[in-house]
Amino acid sequence: MDLIFSKKNMEVILDYIGEGIQIIDAMGRIVYYNRAAAELDDINKEDTIGKHILEVYPSLSQDTSTLLQAIRMGKPIFNMQQTFINYKGKKITTINSSIPITSKGKIVGAIEISRNITDVRELSERLLDLQERLYKGKEQKKKREGNGAVYTFADIIGQSREIVKLKSIALKAAQTSSPILVYGETGTGKELLVHAIHHASSRRHQSFIAQNCAALPASLLEGILFGTAKGGFTGAEDRPGLFELADGGTLFLDEINSMPLELQGKLLRVLQDGTIRRVGEVKVRHVDVRIIAATNTDPALSLANKELRRDLYYRLNAVEIRMPELKERVEDIPLLVQYFIDKFNDRFHKGVTGVSEKALSLLKSYDWPGNVRELEHVIEGAMNLMEGNEITVECLPQKFQYLHQHMADMGKEKRGLPLKAAIEELERKMILETLEGCGWNISHGAELLELPRQTLQYKIKKYQIKKNKG
Repeated sequence: MDLIFSKKNMEVILDYIGEGIQIIDAMGRIVYYNRAAAELDDINKEDTIGKHILEVYPSLSQDTSTLLQAIRMGKPIFNMQQTFINYKGKKITTINSSIPITSKGKIVGAIEISRNITDVRELSERLLDLQERLYKGKEQKKKREGNGAVYTFADIIGQSREIVKLKSIALKAAQTSSPILVYGETGTGKELLVHAIHHASSRRHQSFIAQNCAALPASLLEGILFGTAKGGFTGAEDRPGLFELADGGTLFLDEINSMPLELQGKLLRVLQDGTIRRVGEVKVRHVDVRIIAATNTDPALSLANKELRRDLYYRLNAVEIRMPELKERVEDIPLLVQYFIDKFNDRFHKGVTGVSEKALSLLKSYDWPGNVRELEHVIEGAMNLMEGNEITVECLPQKFQYLHQHMADMGKEKRGLPLKAAIEELERKMILETLEGCGWNISHGAELLELPRQTLQYKIKKYQIKKNKG
């Protein structure tokens, strides 16, 4: 066992880890780098082992080095952003977790695990700079109608009771400046609805800015939203955040339940008093921004899982709008199909007139886990491959042809069975056959069935599908 955990073997193991790992002693001297850390910092290990960390990173100090902070404070520091310039002059941004190393109650050094987010930060800063140029100046903002929001209520296709009710609620909500919480599964059209609300509001001539809260690390997201002050942290520059850029308009925060709880508290303060502080600044700035937030899960579930602060939820859901799943408004499928046919006729310069009865019947029978977005992709794919002027069963993805064959077989075997029960039995059979064919590899099975992995797991549980012991 001692041979397995020898120093040489441990160094080999650590070199295979994707994150950078760096160790210093109690005096701040570098004693170890793994391969990822050396590549991240563009450093030759032989040139740096034994040197003090501030020699290798001259832009850091006793106060800004997370490794030295961990030694000084004697406690771990988790997920802290650090921007520094290494001794070759290269600017690097990392997310660090730094942990003191103790022996017999005495701190003998510290270990740091670093994730490189340099490219992500540069992209986010370019985005902010671009947005600042786009939205700078009240007069310029007034001249650009819509100002970032593309869709209107005319783009929400459907005549079902669910869609008529949805539009009615959203149109009424558009006339106020109260916060709105939109929720619904992926692909149901949440962002499209938010665009339409902004377009129908009195803020239509002002900025509309959207930000996905799951797309960036927490430390970057705070700077993106609230802005940064020069000197607020190492490498920080004076830069307005999205709240300032959206002043007078609408800020759409998608996947709000992915925002860290601490940051949700800061968002709550904006909703309560309309003020922000840039990161690293004490000055208070007033903003007039309408917040529309969205989540792809039921807010009750987000609250139960402690992904969403209860006090923030109560502030956001002044108006709460649920996006119906496509399977809840099957009567809208023919309208949506024709809408997408017209859209791709223009794009592909085709003259497709419609869809066959059998193909439409299949489209209406399918469960649509990806909702409207999945339907759009199916029509786009069919129009890429088809010949003639009508989409037939043969033009549809393989899963629909499989569904067509099994429905025909079941029609012979199960005459008189209710449609819903017949479709569920077919779905159960397809899942079982696919899983048995791929050795019950859930990820591979989900890929073959073109389902999200979580959806497949849910359906296995729903239909009580079990592996054949024989």
